[in-house]
Formats: sequence, C-alpha cells, structure tokens
Amino acid sequence: MARVLGIDLGDVRTGVALSDPFGKMASGLETITEYSEERLINRLCALIMEKQASEVVMGLPINMDGSKGPRAQKVADFAARLEEACGMKVQLVDERCSTMVAHRFLNETNCRGKKRKQVVDTLSAEIILQDYLDKKNRA
Repeated sequence: MARVLGIDLGDVRTGVALSDPFGKMASGLETITEYSEERLINRLCALIMEKQASEVVMGLPINMDGSKGPRAQKVADFAARLEEACGMKVQLVDERCSTMVAHRFLNETNCRGKKRKQVVDTLSAEIILQDYLDKKNRA
C-alpha cells in the first residue's frame, strides 16, 4: 500500500495530513495558508507528487442531520478542480465533528492562541484521514 494524503479545506487555512506507507496511521503534515484557489491547488498537487500519495481524501462538511449545505458543495467543487489539475481521484469523506474533536484535544493539551490557529486545521486533516484509514482497514 502507498501513502494517502488527507485534506481539510478551509476558506483561509487548509490542513494536510499524510499516512504512513502501510496506510495504518495518519500524521499531520502542514497547514497551508492560501487565498488563491489556483495556488492552493498547485501546492496540493505538488505535495501529492512529492509525498508519492496514491490516494487523496478530503473532508466533506455534512450537516449533523446528514444534509449537505453550500459549504459541502464548495468542497465538492474544489475536489473536482483538484482531480482535474492533479489527474487523481479525490475521495470525499464525512468530516462531521472532526474540527470539534480537534478543538477538544487542543483544549485538553492547553494549546491556546496563535499556536492553536496554526495547528487546528492540520489536526483536523489528521483526524479525517485517520478515520478514513480505520474504516478502510476494518473493511
């Protein structure tokens, strides 16, 4: 198995995580701060190539009642553009509660202020990716 790249798309910051080569464990990679969608797509394509990812998963923000709102459509549209640019399928996965779990973890570890802003998106991407890997490995 090869590496899987996980993405938590945000309006300003995008968290990125990467699996180990065996697809068992996710680790936070970086937070990309980018306002230009084109530059963000280029950076993500470069990461996919550099890290030799064979799969890409992106968190899909589904409402708690299971419905999909405008934010979910925005993520789906971005995923389609990323697929086209990188030539690789982007798997959309339910990300409900991932940011909430990340904030809870950061509260418990007493991570505050500027440092918190820098890591919450990467941690969210790591949670999304780990959930995906766990489900895939159980199947």
